[in-house]
Amino acid sequence: MHTTFQISTRGSGLYEFTRDVMRWASGTGADEGLLTLFVQHTSCSLLIQENADPEVRVDMREYFHRLVPPTTDPSMSYLTHTYEGPDDMPAHIKAAMLPISLSIPLIDGQLALGTWQGVYLFEHRSRPHNRNVVAQLMVSP
Repeated sequence: MHTTFQISTRGSGLYEFTRDVMRWASGTGADEGLLTLFVQHTSCSLLIQENADPEVRVDMREYFHRLVPPTTDPSMSYLTHTYEGPDDMPAHIKAAMLPISLSIPLIDGQLALGTWQGVYLFEHRSRPHNRNVVAQLMVSP
């Protein structure tokens, strides 16, 4: 079983889509299995992260912005892939550092996420994008 989630972003940041994934997984009628999520882009990532305090999302975005700043920052002057904007190559670097796929067990028809865990697309580009995340559920026999 598979589907594709389309996530519209408004720029850099974490976009939670846990409820969409949970709704789809429970709607499959499967009892046990393994859900794989895979993002079809090279300048964003997928994360399982805290979903209780929004400051966590802000701090994650700010940390990675400081870790890999735009090419306009003097510390990034060595980069050569700059023609798609000052945030493009840093976005590729961030996507190389973070996961582009996730695996989540399905147990008793529910995703086995912890109490404060949410599923996020981490947009690394500054401008809005429409992102596709493919979900595939492998059901246990």
